[in-house]
Amino acid sequence: GGDKVDLNNANIRAYLKFPGMYPTVAGKVVSNGPFKNVGDVYGIPGLTGPEKDVLKKYEGKFVALDVKPEYEIDKINNGLYR
Repeated sequence: GGDKVDLNNANIRAYLKFPGMYPTVAGKVVSNGPFKNVGDVYGIPGLTGPEKDVLKKYEGKFVALDVKPEYEIDKINNGLYR
């Protein structure tokens, strides 16, 4: 937990703190990574104009770090199905 959300490793619930992101935009982000940089998020297939606006609003709160395999399994379900 910090003030930045890692687009490549964060759980979908990390986006709850950004109004308008959860669940639709957050679901698209966690399902379409990894991203080389934050700007790559705008290339998600099927992303609408209003969804891009939401991402732009919070762009400064995102980072795109190296993928960590130990986080991959929990990006969507947060350990609920282990």
